[in-house]
Amino acid sequence: MGMGLIILRTAIIFIALLVVMRLMGKRQIGEMQPFEIVITLLIAELACIPMADSSIPLLYGIVSIVTIFLLHQLMLLIDLGFKPFQAIVGGKPSVVINKDGIDISQLKKNHLDLADLIESMRTAGMFSLDEAAYALYESNGQFSVMPREDSPKEQKVSLPVLIIDDGKFDNHNLALTGTSEDFFEKILQERGVRSIRRVFVLTLDGTGKIYLQCKGERYTTFRIRLPEESVW
Repeated sequence: MGMGLIILRTAIIFIALLVVMRLMGKRQIGEMQPFEIVITLLIAELACIPMADSSIPLLYGIVSIVTIFLLHQLMLLIDLGFKPFQAIVGGKPSVVINKDGIDISQLKKNHLDLADLIESMRTAGMFSLDEAAYALYESNGQFSVMPREDSPKEQKVSLPVLIIDDGKFDNHNLALTGTSEDFFEKILQERGVRSIRRVFVLTLDGTGKIYLQCKGERYTTFRIRLPEESVW
């Protein structure tokens, strides 16, 4: 197969893809439903086959791409008109933070960890877990966070850091704050928490504010006096 023919076949497939993707809409990857991502990957794979193998008629690749596009349009119509189908294919939003704090079961169900949740809140402009009244993990993989009405508006002097993550100390952040496991174990014992394994999350900021949530319990916030040797 000559180089000119390869270039021509590639150009034709490129134009066909451009037209199909333009017709599919302007949504970014992060805004797509799962079935839309699958369709996009299928179209990309189908486009490669006729470009790489000259024995396959170019028309076959274009017909396959158009067929996938038509299936996409059909699924969109069903998705809009039949709500149960929407829940099955696209999924439902999950409430990962509610009035009691973090919903551990929803985090695990969606294969999320605390780092994902904290990062999403920072993106929403909230740097402390107790600033959120509710947080939803949307079906497209994005987070939506609703702030608490009584959330304090004062300027933060430092970012909260994760000290205990699902029953385990974060040694890097202990070193960062100049604190120790013994320091926090004593604080937990004063709060009636005898085992670190009970703690799902504990964060600390530079003002001494702690966000604490034990497994199966409502979260609480309180302030402590930081040790003099703390560099936080």
